[in-house]
Amino acid sequence: MTAERRLVCGIQPVREAIRAHGPRVHKVVVECARGDALPTPTLLALERFARDHGIDVERMERSGLDRATRGARHQGAIAFVPPFALIAPCDVDVGLVVALDEIEDPQNFGAIIRSSVALGATAIVWPEHHAAPLSVATVRASAGAIEAAALCRVTNLRSALADFKARGASILGLDANGTDAIASHDLRGDVVLVVGAEGKGLRRPVKAVCDALVRLPMSGSIASLNASVACGIALYEVARQRAAAAGGS
Repeated sequence: MTAERRLVCGIQPVREAIRAHGPRVHKVVVECARGDALPTPTLLALERFARDHGIDVERMERSGLDRATRGARHQGAIAFVPPFALIAPCDVDVGLVVALDEIEDPQNFGAIIRSSVALGATAIVWPEHHAAPLSVATVRASAGAIEAAALCRVTNLRSALADFKARGASILGLDANGTDAIASHDLRGDVVLVVGAEGKGLRRPVKAVCDALVRLPMSGSIASLNASVACGIALYEVARQRAAAAGGS
């Protein structure tokens, strides 16, 4: 692997990488049982999809794929794609930003990215320390949605949030003990939704810069949710309010 290429593993992540990068994908590799065998129908469809985008495709036995991925789960498909193009905080479109406060689990990180892309977030922002890496596992957990995300890694999350606030955005921290239900806030303008790590929640300096700490009302016996699930529900409320406003205009 060179600095100009990164590895993507899994059928859906590879498909999304092809969709996002097209012929800039260096190569797609699909599994076949042996040199003269055909891949499975699913992998054949992925192979055709790659060739239709002008991408070279190679067939390889599972043992070769296992070596290439160092044992990572690949579902019989990998691709070598361009590196992530991170954006600077000043270039973030503060329409609906998701900010992650020390989310260190790749599964949570990837799932949050997937929900963010699906529900219209304009960027995902996170600190360079105490955060999950942009790894094969994170990409797989996002089901490839990360390829379509605007990614911004910052040196200091609190400072970045303060800058977004100065640009007119409302900074709302998700907190199980928040005083306001998220639906009680007007989410139609520029919003930064801040999500804390499971167990720890938002750090005190991050809470201090928030305009409000908001909660998700729950009627069951469970007091809190997985960070990625909570983020998805909060994003849906933002999308709901904006869709209602658009429908009424």
